[in-house]
Amino acid sequence: MKRIDAIGDLKVFSGSAHPVLGREICTVLGSKPGEIELRRFADGEAYCQVLENIRGADVFVIQPTCPPVDQNLMELLVMLDAFKRSSAARITAVLPYYGYARQDRKDKPRVPISAKLVADLLTASGADRVLAMDLHAPAIQGFFDIPVDHLFAAPVLIEHVARQKVRDLVIVSPDAGGVERARAYAKRLKGSLAIIDKRRGEKGEPQVMHVIGEVQGRNCLIVDDIVDTAGTLTGTVQALIQKGAKQIYGCFTHAVLSGPAIERIRASEMTQTVVTNSLPIDEAKRKAARITVLSVAGLLGEAIKRIHTNSSVSSLFV
Repeated sequence: MKRIDAIGDLKVFSGSAHPVLGREICTVLGSKPGEIELRRFADGEAYCQVLENIRGADVFVIQPTCPPVDQNLMELLVMLDAFKRSSAARITAVLPYYGYARQDRKDKPRVPISAKLVADLLTASGADRVLAMDLHAPAIQGFFDIPVDHLFAAPVLIEHVARQKVRDLVIVSPDAGGVERARAYAKRLKGSLAIIDKRRGEKGEPQVMHVIGEVQGRNCLIVDDIVDTAGTLTGTVQALIQKGAKQIYGCFTHAVLSGPAIERIRASEMTQTVVTNSLPIDEAKRKAARITVLSVAGLLGEAIKRIHTNSSVSSLFV
């Protein structure tokens, strides 16, 4: 990484993936969104032009690589290249949601490690550091040869749950991989812990087998980083109900909500589903599934401010 002797003004730019979040972050920082032109050629190629002087500036580019993933990722890469060629002093790619994160290892023969590929592309395009939130696998930080600040949405979600004052709370991990996350929630909310033993069928569909932990007569909070098609979620809800759970809540950082997700959540017996705005969520879908959306703009804005002033960001990693 190039040496930074002097960082200029803070400049925050937003791609077209989630401009609402970009504006919220700028409001938190008390700054105006950077001026940039983003459009597509007739054949679909991404075009970018920075419309203000950024020479020597400390640039932050906000772009979750959410659906359409490839289109938003390519736009981010083009933006990073434009900032690099415009002589920005430092460029930080802010990815509230890191697409391709679920392809982080070779779990089958002859498959790519796409999360590593994306890390290489971001670095090659000009990013000097990355600010990410709730990576699907924390080890993805090691795929980068540049600094990565890995934030967690837990403080925002935990604060919301704590205000609900739910009694007899059990924190549920929908699979073995999320136990560490669930344990952190259980510690902060003073609840017990349960784990779902989930095994996949021949076609990759999750099949919930049984619940490890005591949930009978208790209120359950399912915590996970991503809710995509909601297949795992609905299976988990059914398993908890069969074991005698009372009310069931869900907290998820990234609401991808692909395919039948909205119908599945609406038809489930969830008392409340809470997500963050790390990805844009259609208002009609949000209302249809009775989803509560919490903003992470304050958390990201504080991290950006600390990075710009070279202050510690570690206190936000909770």
